Amino acid sequence: MARSKPSARDALRKLREQREELDAREARLREEAAAELGKLLVECGAETIEPAQLRQLVRASMALGIDETLKRIAPA
Repeated sequence: MARSKPSARDALRKLREQREELDAREARLREEAAAELGKLLVECGAETIEPAQLRQLVRASMALGIDETLKRIAPA
């Protein structure tokens, strides 16, 4: 008996299920990454930085690029 070709509706349903699974996985991995970064901040003493300032610092660093930021803050 030949298998019937999956219908477009079945394919869409399966795709939606996969997307939901990926979304859940992404959320879990983001939480794990945040926990890792939080531990790193505590280890280097950065927990004293105000959240708004830290956000501003990270955004500026990302805009410049990590290598450029490190060049600019490295002791001469």
